[in-house]
Amino acid sequence: MTHAHTHSHGRHGEADILDLDAQVLAGHITALTGWLPVQAPPRRIVDLGCGTGTGTFALLDRFPEAHITAVDTSAAHLQRLREKACARGAEGRVRTVQADLDAADWPDLGAPDLVWASASMHHMADPGRALRQVHGLLAPGGLFAVVELSGFPRFLPEGAPEDRPGLEERCHGASDRFHAEHVPHRGADWGPKLTGAGFTVEDERVITVNIDNTDGSRSEAVGAYALGSLQRLRHSVAEALTPEDLAALDRLLDTEGPGSVLRRDDLVVRTERSVWAARRTG
Repeated sequence: MTHAHTHSHGRHGEADILDLDAQVLAGHITALTGWLPVQAPPRRIVDLGCGTGTGTFALLDRFPEAHITAVDTSAAHLQRLREKACARGAEGRVRTVQADLDAADWPDLGAPDLVWASASMHHMADPGRALRQVHGLLAPGGLFAVVELSGFPRFLPEGAPEDRPGLEERCHGASDRFHAEHVPHRGADWGPKLTGAGFTVEDERVITVNIDNTDGSRSEAVGAYALGSLQRLRHSVAEALTPEDLAALDRLLDTEGPGSVLRRDDLVVRTERSVWAARRTG
């Protein structure tokens, strides 16, 4: 999964967060690709907004005969994806294309049997146009899978941090207000949008993610994921927080301090992902 705009804040840049997301949520991503209601194993797949390859490699694993065209705006993301493909011996099955999907004319992406777009459609300046582009791209009978997030994951248990209980919820409230203004399509119901673009929505579901890390089995990856996610969250909410809340958030983000999120052994990962499977029927 990726975003149309690339930023890097603090210790973890976007590419690192995408890789941690893939690592921590690997089981859920595998479940999503396994759920796809394909009529036959797709041979040609396009991953729109592929990021560093979370969906690309999950789909390669799910469909071992497929070839994938991975599309992203970021040259750095695509370079990392190519390095991963080479490390897996899959470079012959992956083609990367750098493209701005807000542009009126898309590059030639072939006629895929499956198009996958994870956490990318809500960044489109004109989602309706992008959906129509995908409809025209797909082979007749092809499937379009749209995966979207409910927002940043939550990591802290109830009542934490002890000096500012409820901090994470207040941060999320501020983030929701920020994104409602700057990313208005986040959290949209894509079903009617897909239907309006000519698709037949065959199925949709919400995947609830609730990973309990208190046994420490995923502590290092989850801690890094929490740190990077909260760093990015801070970028959009800092001006909206009280000085006390901002100071408490910065204590969580201070990797050398006693209140660092990396020192906590009670982290969880809670989020939701919504997925729509839409068919080009004509």
